[in-house]
Amino acid sequence: YSSAVQKFSQTLQSFQFDFIGDTLTDDEINIAESFKEFAELLQEVELERSMMVQNASDLLIKPLENFRKEQIGFTKERKKKFEKDGEKFYSMLDRHLHLSSKKKESQLQEADLQVDKERHNFFESSLEYVYQIQEVQESKKFSIVEPVLAFLHSLFTYNNLTVELTQDFLPYKQQLQLSLQNTRNHFSSTREELEDLKKRMKEAPLTCKLPGQPTIEGYLYTQEKWALGISWVKYYCQYEKEAKMLRMTPMDQKPGAKQGTLDLTLKSCVRRKTDSIDKRFCFDIETNERSGTITLQALSEANRRLWMEAMDGKEPIYHSPITKQEEMELNEVGFKFVRKCINAVETKGITTEGVYRTVGSNIQVQKLLNAFFDPKCPGDVDLQSSDWDIKTITSSLKFYLRNLSEPVMTYRLHKELVSAAKSENLDYRLGAIHALVYKLPDKNREMLELLIRHLVNVCEHSRENLMSPSNMGVIFGPTLMRAQEDTVAAMMNIKFQNIVVEILIEHFAKIYSGPPEDSAAPPVPPPRVTARRHKPITISKRPLRERPVFFGASVGESEGE
Repeated sequence: YSSAVQKFSQTLQSFQFDFIGDTLTDDEINIAESFKEFAELLQEVELERSMMVQNASDLLIKPLENFRKEQIGFTKERKKKFEKDGEKFYSMLDRHLHLSSKKKESQLQEADLQVDKERHNFFESSLEYVYQIQEVQESKKFSIVEPVLAFLHSLFTYNNLTVELTQDFLPYKQQLQLSLQNTRNHFSSTREELEDLKKRMKEAPLTCKLPGQPTIEGYLYTQEKWALGISWVKYYCQYEKEAKMLRMTPMDQKPGAKQGTLDLTLKSCVRRKTDSIDKRFCFDIETNERSGTITLQALSEANRRLWMEAMDGKEPIYHSPITKQEEMELNEVGFKFVRKCINAVETKGITTEGVYRTVGSNIQVQKLLNAFFDPKCPGDVDLQSSDWDIKTITSSLKFYLRNLSEPVMTYRLHKELVSAAKSENLDYRLGAIHALVYKLPDKNREMLELLIRHLVNVCEHSRENLMSPSNMGVIFGPTLMRAQEDTVAAMMNIKFQNIVVEILIEHFAKIYSGPPEDSAAPPVPPPRVTARRHKPITISKRPLRERPVFFGASVGESEGE
């Protein structure tokens, strides 16, 4: 047993977490350092160990084995399916592109259906695989720390010779559990956003575009004429609509060939008639750099339509209908709605357990919003009436804020706010957010102050409603802030959006006492010998004190104290 514990301590000492993203939250720093703390504790326990640890198998080994078997094993299965579906799809696509358009229409339609089916399977497999990798990496933060934490707690509780160490460990355990719970909450809110993003990507996979990237990019085949005939060459193409620049990188480069990447300026784009060429999905372009037309082949009809739309092709463009929730506006009626919701919550629901976390009925929420924002008589709804329960009111308020045409904290300041929340320097973190609040437009700042003042009031009743600033950050982070583009990278910053809201609640009095002296730019960190930074919670570095003689006081009594 002693040998096993020592080896386990060495493993913990050398273990390194992999974190997605460029910055860790304070809670993640605590988690990242926790295994080193555990290692130090185990070494100290071994000096005075007097009995075997009970329930080690149930508390430690089985959860870790289950995580490895269920999560990591499941990810490997997803990978195999992804590779198999990818190989199947691309081999079928290569065969499909060599089909002649002179074949029977029924044969072509059947071939199209087969390719679409395989494309759908491959796209779904790739989404599921990437999502599973992300889920394992994120859930690992707490799923494999908690069993170790439980094991250590068991060890200290059952070992009477380590009562003092147990007493020292309990505050650390509580702080670490808080970090784990906060990280779990961030994970849950991020997972909900990722599920929603994945659903939208499945519905319209070809229309997702990344900020700062070309208007459209992908594979195209180019018709090239030679003395002995015609060949089709595969290129990876990137088109920037504003500059009308098309970059073509050859993919089937033959040894010794001198041809490199082509940069062309687009003049025109026209769909190629089906009966004028032996290949399908073709369109012609003209460029300033080349005389004559260049014939390109897309991967499918839908893909050709996207390329022609990006290049302002002469063919009519057909858009699939997109159902979108009507956007709300930050206007007089909106302010009236928010004030009425806040007044109703503070009057009859501020002590309700889980206020704002508990979700109301969608039907009732839509009914309330439709009644309040009715153009004929806007705002003519009594929220103090028994017709509207607290869950409906809080869900309606969140719905209104989330569906504003632009979030309360604006797209323009989103990047700067997230960057401030990522700072290691605690003074700079607060100062930068303080300054950025006063860069908001007047009505946005007024709305933010109204909301944060209310959330402060709610958190003051946390003993009854169990809603802390951290809980409120998880709920209102994605509500008051969101990136302009829906990407996985943006989703991974949701936890820092939550931290921004948490800081606003905890430092409301300071932030809204007035603007900082210089709000033109985020403040420089104050002069210090060493900047005040977040330090991981620790137990192993505490000063050792002389142990009292143990006469049988129970651990339970120590915990009660």
